[in-house]
Amino acid sequence: MDLKALHYFVEIIASGGFNRAAERIHISQPALSKSIAQLESELALPLLTRGKRGTKVQLTPHGEVVYRHALRLLEDKQAMVEELAQLKGLNRGILRLGLAPLGSAELFAPIIAKYRQAYPEIETQLLVRGGVEQTQALQQGEIELATGIIELRDRYEGIAIHNEPMVVVLPSEHPLARRSEIPLSELDGQAQILFESEFSLHEMVINACKQAGVSIKNPTLVNQPEFGVALVAAGIGLMLLPKFIAERYRPDAVITRPLTQTDLSWQMSLFWREDLSLSFAAQAMIDLVKHHQASGA
Repeated sequence: MDLKALHYFVEIIASGGFNRAAERIHISQPALSKSIAQLESELALPLLTRGKRGTKVQLTPHGEVVYRHALRLLEDKQAMVEELAQLKGLNRGILRLGLAPLGSAELFAPIIAKYRQAYPEIETQLLVRGGVEQTQALQQGEIELATGIIELRDRYEGIAIHNEPMVVVLPSEHPLARRSEIPLSELDGQAQILFESEFSLHEMVINACKQAGVSIKNPTLVNQPEFGVALVAAGIGLMLLPKFIAERYRPDAVITRPLTQTDLSWQMSLFWREDLSLSFAAQAMIDLVKHHQASGA
């Protein structure tokens, strides 16, 4: 019996259904449904009662037995992995992690704290750089893991950590402030504040504006979100930021409005080179991030 299928089965119950479980464990819903169907076929028993759309799946009496034993098997597997990890020296080594300057404090500080608590003997080396410099450091072997906004193509594997909508940050007295939401096209000709070119968000905003036919003339460049928001408050221009970043630094003199008519969003990922074997320290961080997401922490 495949432990992965049992893990999927447990996640469906914990999530209340197939859709949410598929999102949490990062597989497609058809693949998840196929795995559970194979498990039921192998046992020759129905394990779940699938209700109407929007209702939670329910365990059959047979499913309750499988669920109880699956939890025990998965716990035993985790205990085995942790014991073997200690024998392999996982509690020592160096974690070389690149952190994006934007969003890492909010998203990764709690994870790093848990990592240090779990593996106190591992030396943690953090490199805070923009997206362009991080990919260069990854290619040059300066770091094993990186965080940032990136399309996971052939060279990289990774995990999507967080997806955040973009908002327009503008002075509270600005004419567009009367809008409940602001289409990207309305920013044409407006003075803008952008991150410097080493930030991935710089190119993302420019490309989105170009696709929408929005011109950006003589933008003001910054390398810190709080300074950018301060410039907005001073009336220098508007700024596009991930919503939770904008809300963190928003003073009374500025407001935020949802950005519409664009698929522009901010998605943070943890990624690594596909062609290299990872150290135990790096793999431990990946496993911790996956567990952090699955638990909804």
